[in-house]
Formats: sequence, structure tokens, C-alpha cells
Amino acid sequence: MYRQAKYDEPLIFDLSKKGRRANIPPRCDFPREDIKIPESMKRTKLPELPELHEGEVMRHYVRLAQMNYCVDTGMYPLGSCTMKYNPKINETIARSEKMMYLHPNQPEESVQGILQILYELQVALGNLAGLPHTTLQTPAGASGEYCGLALIKAYHDDHENKQRDEIIAPDSSHGTNPASTVMNGMKLIEIKSNEDGRVNMDALKAAVSEKTAGLMLTNPNTLGIFEKDIIEMSQIVKEAGGLLYYDGANFNAIVGKIRPGDMGYDVLHFNLHKTFSTPHGGGGPGAASVSCNDILEPYLPVPTIDYDKDKDYYFFNHDRPKSIGKLHGYYGNVAIALRAYAYIAALGFEGLQHTAEQACLTANYAVRKLEKIDGFRLSHGPSIPRKHEGVLEATPALRNYDVSGKDIGKMILDHGMHAPTVYFPLIAHEAWMVEPTENENKDTIDKYVDAVEIEMEKARKDVEYAHHAPYNATVSRVDIGWSVKNLVVSYKILKEKLENGEYVP
Repeated sequence: MYRQAKYDEPLIFDLSKKGRRANIPPRCDFPREDIKIPESMKRTKLPELPELHEGEVMRHYVRLAQMNYCVDTGMYPLGSCTMKYNPKINETIARSEKMMYLHPNQPEESVQGILQILYELQVALGNLAGLPHTTLQTPAGASGEYCGLALIKAYHDDHENKQRDEIIAPDSSHGTNPASTVMNGMKLIEIKSNEDGRVNMDALKAAVSEKTAGLMLTNPNTLGIFEKDIIEMSQIVKEAGGLLYYDGANFNAIVGKIRPGDMGYDVLHFNLHKTFSTPHGGGGPGAASVSCNDILEPYLPVPTIDYDKDKDYYFFNHDRPKSIGKLHGYYGNVAIALRAYAYIAALGFEGLQHTAEQACLTANYAVRKLEKIDGFRLSHGPSIPRKHEGVLEATPALRNYDVSGKDIGKMILDHGMHAPTVYFPLIAHEAWMVEPTENENKDTIDKYVDAVEIEMEKARKDVEYAHHAPYNATVSRVDIGWSVKNLVVSYKILKEKLENGEYVP
């Protein structure tokens, strides 16, 4: 499965010794017979929990933390994920006692402060989107996609156009786009990209029909290239009776510079955890906002947060007869929304514009330096400036030296650096998708590029070195294919298989 490195930390179960305790729980202060637990729900034996004293528990998790890579120790050049350092003041605000002691079931009159913040955030996001109506209810980017497409479907159904069940998306789209389409009971129509990485206009014209519900597009696209024909695309789709959906995963590149609503989009989602300051990755936390125009506003999920100007009163509006319904418990991930509010308030409009400029500058600097390394080439339209990210191909390295993009990614781990996104998007071969974000400076990028050059020089001399890297990481080379086919997430099953000799570390 993998070679264990010398710094590997055992599982907490392996450190367990019977009889050890970290604490003693308080005694039950009322009669046990008063606890009415159904017999079918009572345990027949004690849970199999690890037994350690407090010092062992603390040291175990501190060692794990020290082995972990995080944005506070180095950059994440992952493309399409916008993994960036976020100001700690936003964390402080989100964790304030005033926030922590709020309860979502409190009467509206007792939570006017947080409702005002959420309302003002909706207005700010709507202004940045160029689409005036916003909900913060959706808890993640994919949920935002689902919501936006659900609005489009509800609109067509309400106008007796139920035959419109096709969503058009380019072959460079994010993987969640097809899933969100199918989850809404619609069909995905994939169109090919041109050699320059942009949407093929002839293919789009051929794809639209009386069944077209909408076009789902990211702009700039997943290759980091701006779709210059977006106005013409909008006209083609709308003349066919469809609507436009904007996947906001790449909004980092254009925030404050251009508004999707002005490009002809009818609805979009923002990944608040990407563009607007929340630590991202590792399964969460996440949040999304969804903004739309007037024709889709009636279908927004309930409740919306509205403001009564005459009464100076913020309230949850449940009186929405055409709403698609409720998509999340209570009203989204409010702590994430607080971070976004603090981020926008601190930077202001000019500051947000500057982040877009810096994101594009760092990405172009990084990919132009990397493409000069023997083994790389820039994918699709190499002369076209990139926006916030760029996709390189390691096909020359594979062809000339038998070194894959995955090998290169593994080698730079030994420099204490994180690999970029590899093998995505699928239209690029041996893809290396790089997005330094606006937070990284020239020195950091130069060190990263130098590390790649150093490792490629080693690999060109010794291909076996590349095939077995990394050598100093906590876990060395993992057999990815084998691991996926033999996925085990239960400690009990893993231990049993190890004892039976089925796994060989």
C-alpha cells in the first residue's frame, strides 16, 4: 500500500494501553432508573475506545499537527481551489462570544444585529455579482450550484416549459457541474473546447434547442482563460430560450473588475470560502451565496432575509409561494458569512479589485517561469494571458524522461512544499494546475519554481529517483490505484487485514 516513513505516527488505538485514563467523568447525580432509554438502544458492551492518559493524547495530536501541512506554514498552489492565507482578524470575529452565544431559534427581535450583518452581506455580494437578489442559505459550492440550477428549473416549469431539461456545459467545467445538473433531474450536454481552451461557438450553436434550460459556465474558465465571446454566448442561449448560470469558483480572478450580471448571467454562486476568506480544504468548512436577477428572485429558497425600511426591522421572510423550498437547516453557515463580511468590509471595493489584480499577476508569473523548465509546456493557447490560474502539461517530461506530472508533484514534497492540482482538468494531459493566489509574493513563487527545477534536474539524471519520491515525507509514495480499489476507513478492519497479512506496509 505504501512505504512507512521514519516519522510516521501510530494510530491512537495502537498507543492505547488498557486501564489508562485521561479524565474521570462526573458521577451521575440522579437515579439511574429515571433514565428512560429503550432496551433496543442500550449498549450490550462498552464502546471500544482508546485508553491513554492526558499527556499521551496531547502529544499524539500535537505530533500529528506538526506533521501536517497548512497554509500557515507554506503556500498551496492548487489550481481551481483558491487555497489562500486569510486574515486572522476574520477568525476572531467569527469566533467572538457574541456570535457563539446566538441561537438560531431566538426571536427575530433579539437577533437584529446578526440579521443586519447578513442582510448587508447579501447586498454587497449582489453588488459584486451585478445580480441584486442573494441568499446565504447554501452551505457549500456544490449546494450553491444545485440551488442555482433549481432556480432555472423552477423558472421554466413555472412558465410551462418543462421540456427544457438540458444544461449545456463545456468539457473544461468543474466536476460538480454534471452532478448538480443530474441532481436537478436534468441532462448534461457537453460541448468541446477550441484549441485555445475557450468554448467552441459552433458547438454551442449546435447544442442549443427547445430543450435548452441553460448554459453553465465558469469565466475565466478552468484553464484560467477568459471567455472573450461571453456576450455572444449569452445571446445564443437566450435567443434559444435558455438562461445563464455562473459557477463562481473562479471569481477570485475578476472580483471588483467585472460583474457576471453585466456579462448576461442570470444566476451565480460564490464560494465564500474561496474568494471571501475562510480556510478551505480538508472537507470544510464551506459556504456559498447564490445571487440572481429579478426573473429568478421569486424562486429563491425560504426563508430570505428581508428588511422593512418603515419599521427599521430585519426579518426572515417565509411568505414565498414560488420558492424552491428550504435547502439547509436554519440559515446557512453564519460563521462563514461573518468571515466574508469582515473581509469585504476591511478591503473595500478598491481592495477587492487589488486582490484580483494580484491573483492574476502571481498566476501569470508562476506559470511563465514553470513553462521554461525542461519537461513542461503551457496547455491550450500558450500565448494567451492567464487570469488567476494556469494549467501546465508535463507531457514533455513523460515523453522525454519517463517522468509523469504525478512524479514531479511527489518530488517537491521533499522540499516541504505542497503539490499543485494534478490531472485536472481532463482536457489537459499530465496536467499541473497552478494557482498561487493573491497572497503569495515573488520570493515564495521563486523558491517554489527553484524546487521544481532542482527536482526535475535530478529526475532527468535518474528516473527511478522520480518514480519513488517522496523520501522525507511522513508517508512516502502511495499506490493510488490500489488504495482506491481497496479503500478501508475502519480501524478494526484495517487491523484485521494487517494481522492476516493482507496489507504489506
